[in-house]
Amino acid sequence: MTELPMPLAVYLVEDVEIIRDSLIEALEDLAGARIVATAQDEAGALAWLRRHPSAWKLAVIDLFLTQGSGIGVLKAIANRGADQHAVVLTNYATADIRQRCMNAGANRVFDKSTQLEEFLDYCRGLA
Repeated sequence: MTELPMPLAVYLVEDVEIIRDSLIEALEDLAGARIVATAQDEAGALAWLRRHPSAWKLAVIDLFLTQGSGIGVLKAIANRGADQHAVVLTNYATADIRQRCMNAGANRVFDKSTQLEEFLDYCRGLA
């Protein structure tokens, strides 16, 4: 009997409710992911991450949050486990922003408006 693969455990940091809800649906339905928790701001994200350092395999982080930034979240998880990935999903994926995110510890940076399918492919590849 073959075992079914475990769903990809995703931690989502996104402050806009409609985008957060759409991402949850897309990640669950199209990438076979399981959302383990969400946060809307840097402080909430960091608090959850401190309490659950190994409960996630992929952190999906928006750059601009209601309080704080995704860069702060990235820096806080820079020394994560080798099997944990962090991606930024933003509307501001300029070359400078991409470089800042990569320097802060992102594995990848995706543009919300033009790279959603590529982002979902990346997620499926981690599952």
